[in-house]
Amino acid sequence: MSAMVKMYDVLIAGAGPVGLFLACELALGSCSVLVLEKATDPASPLKRLPFGMRGLSATSLDALYRRGLLDQISAGQPHDIRKVAHWMQQARRPVGHFAGIQFFEEDIESTGWPYYCPGPGGLGMSTTLEHLEAVLTRRAEELGVELRRGVEVARVVQSAGEVVVGAGDETYRANWLVGCDGGRSIVRKAGGFGFNGTDPEFTAYSVEVELSNPDALQPGQHVTATGVYVYAKPGVMTIAEFDGGAHHRTEPITREHIQALLRRVSGIDMGVQSLRLATTWTDRAFQADAYRRERVLLAGDAAHIHSPLGGQGLNLGLGDALNLGWKLAAVIRGEAPAGLLDSYETERHPVAAQVLDWSRAQVALMRPEPASRALAAILRDLIATRDGASYFAERKSGMSLRYDLGSDHPLVGRSAPDILFTGGARLGELLRDGRAILLDFSNDAPLASIQDVFGSRLRYLAAEAEEHFGISAMFVRPDGIVAWATEMVPAPNEARIAISRWVGENQS
Repeated sequence: MSAMVKMYDVLIAGAGPVGLFLACELALGSCSVLVLEKATDPASPLKRLPFGMRGLSATSLDALYRRGLLDQISAGQPHDIRKVAHWMQQARRPVGHFAGIQFFEEDIESTGWPYYCPGPGGLGMSTTLEHLEAVLTRRAEELGVELRRGVEVARVVQSAGEVVVGAGDETYRANWLVGCDGGRSIVRKAGGFGFNGTDPEFTAYSVEVELSNPDALQPGQHVTATGVYVYAKPGVMTIAEFDGGAHHRTEPITREHIQALLRRVSGIDMGVQSLRLATTWTDRAFQADAYRRERVLLAGDAAHIHSPLGGQGLNLGLGDALNLGWKLAAVIRGEAPAGLLDSYETERHPVAAQVLDWSRAQVALMRPEPASRALAAILRDLIATRDGASYFAERKSGMSLRYDLGSDHPLVGRSAPDILFTGGARLGELLRDGRAILLDFSNDAPLASIQDVFGSRLRYLAAEAEEHFGISAMFVRPDGIVAWATEMVPAPNEARIAISRWVGENQS
């Protein structure tokens, strides 16, 4: 008789930042989680400086802060991370760019952002994939997540009650499967998801080289007649050639190839003495037609891929994990029907579609043609204005994110402001246990009876705050999104109806 195969609540394919963060969210919701990762070793030179550097947006930093991870992310940064990017050598501090056109912190007018109350992470922070994955791995293991490396998902069979995953000679069983296994996701293909979008216009190379004449190139981004190159001394470069993606993963990258490419794109007779590290990528922009097929779901690059221009990919994936984790946990615990998972696709699919268009728009500005140069010049002037810089910073930071939750209240659907309560506590700190919060700032009609209805799924807090934006009461989902708010004297029945959609649609 064969040994019984252990049953998990959720199996996650992929131990990148998205898969690990999702595992943490599910384990926080009392789910048993197994993560399968095809790589035997998490270490990779592409996860370290310089190519492993990633920018975390305000929404990602808020999410990490609300789960008590921000201090760990900040504390262990490589000491020289600020020296790597060419734009960090400037006198003015850029907070982002659009197709290489920078916008600066001092030009941003954040007072125009609705209900803006910044968390401790601010508008952005740089980290490395290696460091971020290490922090998330430690937290996942502390929460009881099982992680197995060197295991690649090969087969997926789902039935009405479970998903069976085959990997080599091993079989794994779970109630749910989430594919976080990257742009070439096996889970997506095995699950029968459509994947549609636009083909690449360029092949981009991220390389670390030794140049024979490094002073012949000026640091920064340069758009030329044949492509684009970005240079940081002494030898870190990104070079993009508009060849339709012809050289992406088609042949080994050699020193000779990079030298010829650099000469074509830069127009300078450069010599490449040695090639230390190289990888390619493209601007291919594709998105899954659905994020769920019965018991199989997708998140991160498995659900959407695009060029890394503007640094949106990691943040988009972390947002998927934050949105999906508490919903799937509520379904698994029997506190909400499976229909709650429909809101994952409804909320996140349009966000990814916007990011893909944001990426395509940047490619349009970078094309080596007169029309793109003219359009880029106009956009550069716009970004140099206060309104322009504020708009692009709002989009880049994620501050413009708002889910359509069927309410006209301008705060509903947005990330909750990090309210400072009288006494010193902050809202973000109260979300660390992954529970929803009902905040009651009213002294006339307290909503304490709501706690009796929803029990441990909800924390009720009657509080005074330094600033509560004129709101009498608001309900904050476990992911920090405001799902209900009112300036009126709060009515318990109104609050109960609004809250039941998110923490127990099975309630009467």
